[in-house]
Amino acid sequence: MTALVIDEVSHRFGATVALNAVSLAVAKGEILCLVGPSGCGKSTLLRVAAGLEPLQVGRIALEGRVVAEAGKAELPPEARNVGFLFQDFALFPHLSVLENAAFGLHRLAPAERLPRARAALSRVGMEEMAQAYPHTLSGGQQQRVALARAMAPGPGLFFLDEPFSGIDARLRRRLLEDTWRLLKDSGSASVVVTHDPEEAMLLGDRVAVMRAGRVLQIGTPDAVYRRPESPFVAEFLGEVNKFRGTVGADGTVETPLGTVPAPGFAAGAPAAVIIRQHGVTVSMAETAPGSSVPVVVSWVRPMGAASLILLRRRDVGAGDPPIYARVPGRLRLAEGAQAYAGIDRDEVFVFPAETPKSA
Repeated sequence: MTALVIDEVSHRFGATVALNAVSLAVAKGEILCLVGPSGCGKSTLLRVAAGLEPLQVGRIALEGRVVAEAGKAELPPEARNVGFLFQDFALFPHLSVLENAAFGLHRLAPAERLPRARAALSRVGMEEMAQAYPHTLSGGQQQRVALARAMAPGPGLFFLDEPFSGIDARLRRRLLEDTWRLLKDSGSASVVVTHDPEEAMLLGDRVAVMRAGRVLQIGTPDAVYRRPESPFVAEFLGEVNKFRGTVGADGTVETPLGTVPAPGFAAGAPAAVIIRQHGVTVSMAETAPGSSVPVVVSWVRPMGAASLILLRRRDVGAGDPPIYARVPGRLRLAEGAQAYAGIDRDEVFVFPAETPKSA
């Protein structure tokens, strides 16, 4: 069953286009992550779908029922059976944890509210803090209380707007895993807004990459990562090297890391070549003739589980673009060392060169 349908939704704030003909659907039990840079429209889409912003153009249906359609009266947010977790959690400071969790249960009989709220707190591991107040809780605990409040009414759809942005990095991964489990166990559909690609790919059954009010690509995390459909998607989902070139008569494009095939491109076509940084291999000796290019190490930065290396071609002038490589572990190369750089072909993508006005 489809829990959410967003059909050709557009939205403006004055002259600013926040959403441009966005369409997508979310199935019951599915987690969809909306990911993109700040200002791309992902939070606006969530607020319009939840009824917190009035629909201007398009149609929205929840669980098979049209709740908003341009030119018609909308169903108010409180009648949409949606649980909403805000970025700042929006807990009431004068209410206890238990009272916050029970806040959305006003339609239940008084005798049912607190047991339902306690059950929700138990699911998120916060039942023992029921009598505490928000100001005494850590950021992770506040997030759990806000999630319990969203879950207590048993909504058919959850909307989470940057729920982990204010959480310490060490705690974030555990909260991601716990939240994923809670959302899955609920059986409800969920839409999560995040600006963090790794977070989106960890949490989402599908990922929708947004830019300038549009959904550029939607699919499973693996499909979007392995088969990006535009330079923007490829760049947004991981650190890359980006080179421009022209397709030659032999159907290849010359880059600082050697030639790469450009199937389907006409000779003379301008192309953008994306090579992920972890797709650049570095060795002290050439493994096979023509498989690598001679480089010099400009610097090496250890980054825990990987090392980031800045390389430059040895046989090209100073104006040649820099090459970045991320290699596992700690690579002991001194500045000025001579090496060879190659390419993992699975991490190379060729696109038509973008014009300044393209999305």
